[in-house]
Amino acid sequence: MSEKVEIKVRDNGSLRISGDFTIVDVEGNEIPHEGTETGLCRCGKSANKPFCDGSHKQGFESVVRAPQK
Repeated sequence: MSEKVEIKVRDNGSLRISGDFTIVDVEGNEIPHEGTETGLCRCGKSANKPFCDGSHKQGFESVVRAPQK
């Protein structure tokens, strides 16, 4: 059985993915990545999309919380 995948929404930053995952483009082609953890861009400013390159540090603000039960 494969490891559970977790996606963490980071305050004012990337989506952090950890676990056993693949990333594919709209045509189903795998986008290579190293290891079992990576960050995906949420701000739209990364020069290395879909991966985060830290560009969000230049003024991106977004805080997401799960709804209260």
